[in-house]
Amino acid sequence: MAASTDVAVEPKARILDAAADAFMRHGFADTTVDDIADAVGATKGLIYYHYRSKFDIFLAVYEQGMQRVRKRVEPLVIGPGSGRERLESMSVAHVVNLMNDLSYHHVVHQGVRDQESTALKARQRDALIALNELRRDYEVLFRDVVADGVADGSLRNIDVVLATRVLLSSLNAVDVWYRKSDGQAGENHSELARAVVDLVIQGVAANTPSPTGTANKPRTERASRAATRHADTAHR
Repeated sequence: MAASTDVAVEPKARILDAAADAFMRHGFADTTVDDIADAVGATKGLIYYHYRSKFDIFLAVYEQGMQRVRKRVEPLVIGPGSGRERLESMSVAHVVNLMNDLSYHHVVHQGVRDQESTALKARQRDALIALNELRRDYEVLFRDVVADGVADGSLRNIDVVLATRVLLSSLNAVDVWYRKSDGQAGENHSELARAVVDLVIQGVAANTPSPTGTANKPRTERASRAATRHADTAHR
């Protein structure tokens, strides 16, 4: 039974990966089921066997994107350390996931923007609003840790809700300029993510040395070059 389940899941994973890439490149409106089928190397029949419409594929990509990032970040919420230490760890994990699953993050952001679109049918809008609750629940993970940081003094006495939204908006802005480079190693993702988080977290940190030493380390030349390279690629 387990083997047959794996066989059934694998085509769906390929469909979602191909759809995420297509939605990122062309947007939802300009992506066709034919585009997705061609990228998978399959017929439209296979696509419709698993999903009844392009919008249902979009919803599945959105949900998968939120599940992946939450799986990576949530264990860090109750990890060791102060609120600031945990916030740094969560933020780095978030940015690394964004870099690894860039197309999925683009789809989530499209879903957030489009939930009020008049072009959506009522059923589609309701489904998108329900999925956006996953994003709000994810935001609460960060909000709770920011509140812990304010309480333990590792973060300044700031508006927790506002700080959380500014933080996540700043981290998510990486997808505006970041593009994957061929042959890029995973450790480069981590180094660049730490450099991004260093810049962002400093804006909410108390005037004390970082417990991890991360916030006060100068940005490495290597990370600086990586950021410039990925930004140049995004704007070509």
